[in-house]
Amino acid sequence: MTGSTTQGVKTVLHPVSDLGKAKAVYTALLGIEPQADSPYYVGFDVEGQHIGLVPDGGPQNMTSPVAYWHVSDIEAKLAALTAAGATVREAAHEVGGGRLVATVTDTDGNVLGLIQDR
Repeated sequence: MTGSTTQGVKTVLHPVSDLGKAKAVYTALLGIEPQADSPYYVGFDVEGQHIGLVPDGGPQNMTSPVAYWHVSDIEAKLAALTAAGATVREAAHEVGGGRLVATVTDTDGNVLGLIQDR
């Protein structure tokens, strides 16, 4: 077992075809305005969760929602997951503010996201 801990799913990204329409639906669902609102990403922070809307699946080419597990050491977690049979889909890379993200596919093709905040 690796020393890298998992802090649970705290972020879920949803690919959307119409960002404006999706923003209205999620604003109504969550009862708050988005904290991040740009043409390439809309994000809501509610009750310890981050819900993100990604137009057309973004650069990740998402085709379904992806749950992101927050981890203390993304490289160690990637190593443990690949040793267990997962395949790296998107290698760890910084997305701003010291945040690292990566995705893997499990043995059934499900996409699992990882996030490490520095």
